[in-house]
Amino acid sequence: MPNVISSRKNEIIKNAVRLSSSPEYRREAGLFLAEGARLCSDAVQSGIRVRALFYTAHAMEKYGEYLNVILPGARQVYEVEPHVAQLLSDTKTTQGVFCICEIPRRTGEPAELKADRHYAAFENLQDPANLGAVLRTAEALGVGGIILAGSSCDVYSPKVLRASMGAVFRLSFYTAPVLADVLSELNRKGFLTLAAVPDSSAKKITEFLFDAPTVIAVGNEGNGLTQEAIEACGQRVTIPMLGRAESLNASASAAILMWEMMRGQAGKV
Repeated sequence: MPNVISSRKNEIIKNAVRLSSSPEYRREAGLFLAEGARLCSDAVQSGIRVRALFYTAHAMEKYGEYLNVILPGARQVYEVEPHVAQLLSDTKTTQGVFCICEIPRRTGEPAELKADRHYAAFENLQDPANLGAVLRTAEALGVGGIILAGSSCDVYSPKVLRASMGAVFRLSFYTAPVLADVLSELNRKGFLTLAAVPDSSAKKITEFLFDAPTVIAVGNEGNGLTQEAIEACGQRVTIPMLGRAESLNASASAAILMWEMMRGQAGKV
């Protein structure tokens, strides 16, 4: 039988809440909190190690199929009262299933990028929903990995995890403080580096062949790429648009750019 937690002041619960709310604490502990029956099950099936599983009695009745996937690999198991589950939750209506998970060793330095894959780079991307959607698309299209630079939000935040639909668990990440420095190094290694800009004078994304390892760089939701990052790229690229809109939001433009970049890879799979 699992231990039952009925107090919102329980130290184990306090620690889980802190993992949910603090990116600094997540990095320090090497842990994150996942919420949702399907997301937690996906984490286990993707090889993520589960330190602790929390679920309500109602969740066991409704989501037993998912919990049966998680339970064998969970080091510790707790049944929590509904009011405790609500404290752990980042949503208005919780399913009552949570896991404290180990951050996988899929984060490296950009110098580790392999010159036989295509990648996407994001600079100062700060909307968790946008980042989650981008990661979901990248994983679906088979992008080799994601470079996160500047002040981009944490991929293990609750909103990013939810929006990514588990893609976070399967992608490789490369982090750097300054994107321009990374792009300059990748140029020297033979990568085609493209700066996505809303500028009709830039080369259309549909005109590239992508026969060399490529990195497409996308910038902040409101300001786009920094000028330093644009200048560090080998070429500027834009999405041709027939309507009156001047630009697309970050996740929409990234989806189109990554699709074009990966289109030629589809027949090789």
